[in-house]
Amino acid sequence: MHNKTIAELSTGLKDKQFSSEELTRHFLDRVKRLDHKLNCFITLTEDVALEQAKRSDKILQNGDAHPLTGIPVAQKDIFCTKNIKTSCGSKMLDNFYSPYDATVIEKMSDAGAVLLGKTNMDEFAMGSSNETSFYGPVKNPWDLHTVPGGSSGGSAAAVAARIAPAATGTDTGGSIRQPAALCGVTGLKPTYGRVSRYGMIAFASSLDQAGPLTQSAEDAAIILSAMAGFDTRDSTSTDIAVPDYTSTLANNISGLKIGIPKEYFSNALESGVQSAVQDALKEYEKLGAKLIDIELPNSGLSVPTYYVVAPAECSSNLSRFDGVRYGYRCDNPANLEDLYKRSRGEGFGQEVKRRIMIGTYALSAGYYDAYYLKAQRLRRLISNDFSAAFKKVDVIMGPTTPTTAFKIGEKTNDPITMYLSDVYTIAVNLAGLPGISIPAGFSDNKPVGLQLIGNYFEEAKILNAAHQYQLVTNWHRQIPDAFS
Repeated sequence: MHNKTIAELSTGLKDKQFSSEELTRHFLDRVKRLDHKLNCFITLTEDVALEQAKRSDKILQNGDAHPLTGIPVAQKDIFCTKNIKTSCGSKMLDNFYSPYDATVIEKMSDAGAVLLGKTNMDEFAMGSSNETSFYGPVKNPWDLHTVPGGSSGGSAAAVAARIAPAATGTDTGGSIRQPAALCGVTGLKPTYGRVSRYGMIAFASSLDQAGPLTQSAEDAAIILSAMAGFDTRDSTSTDIAVPDYTSTLANNISGLKIGIPKEYFSNALESGVQSAVQDALKEYEKLGAKLIDIELPNSGLSVPTYYVVAPAECSSNLSRFDGVRYGYRCDNPANLEDLYKRSRGEGFGQEVKRRIMIGTYALSAGYYDAYYLKAQRLRRLISNDFSAAFKKVDVIMGPTTPTTAFKIGEKTNDPITMYLSDVYTIAVNLAGLPGISIPAGFSDNKPVGLQLIGNYFEEAKILNAAHQYQLVTNWHRQIPDAFS
């Protein structure tokens, strides 16, 4: 059963080939047997999952089921989940049990999804390798000596190893698409505002967006249809009707104009990754699409712009963790100042402290104009580049990452090199656009991701293009031998 997509599992449940309880027990067993190799899960919610599965079976018997009814789904441990630990991968929240559900959790539950557990992640979503987690690094199922990408590495690795049919993630600078590429799964970052951020622990509020990690584009369409939508509790949520993203997957893409940014094919791109991406683009030409060279002249400014904007927002968002209201508190503080200093010093990891310090500096008196304000102006230029490109093309394609998965520990002492892992994904967040990474082959036996970028609220278009590619290839069907 674990080799099946959500679409196939949903059909199996409706045809009574198996029950939701049987399916849930199957995946719970796989997690128990296999996750010690990967470290994907922080919390396994077995009792909750079985209770929800039994409830789903009753709904399925009545014939009134959503495509997600009875399907086990893992949730990134950044979404507040009522009465279940929500740690954000940090010692700071190791003892935090949320009193409410995030909107994403609510919507998935309303659609009938079964909560399999909460997945490991980089601390407060700050990282590109899932090595900054308080609970230890996650390992890539394709090579246990390599990283799965981050920050949604636990979710991506769980789907790749088929110990979860699907999982949620969040994407601030590539944290869904980059691990999807390194683990050989499909990862979708929707348009900013398409999915509510209520109850999603904030890293950088103007960049964060939730989305699905799945085997296929069809599965991503099913989950996005359930999790997207307007939410009055999120002031950045957009009041635009949510389409059925599965309804346009079968559309012919002959004549689709695909933009190929010359900036994405530089010397920084590994030759094996470039070869796989070019082969994927040839498949699109066979499907009738037209490749058009475009320029994104300010894309080279994305990484420095992001690493001013994101840390500035994180320093503000993380100021709430002070040892007073909830979360980690140091032992026997001498006074209030000691409580603040030691609680934050002991509760946060090194990468989080680094970004708080950078962000605080960028926002400080005398430096705001020089750094944060200038970064916001550059952000506008980057967004304008995309707007100009979409006047000529329907979608933009290129590599998701410049390399395949790198060794655990290889870049932990070189933050700048680590940050460059997201060089092709960050601009999409700065502009607020939707993007998806799909498996597009292998280089040195490691997965390669192809990134498709769409115009605002055109998730249906990139899902359609991704699905049509997956109909003529089987890269998304590949499973690591140790987990088949």
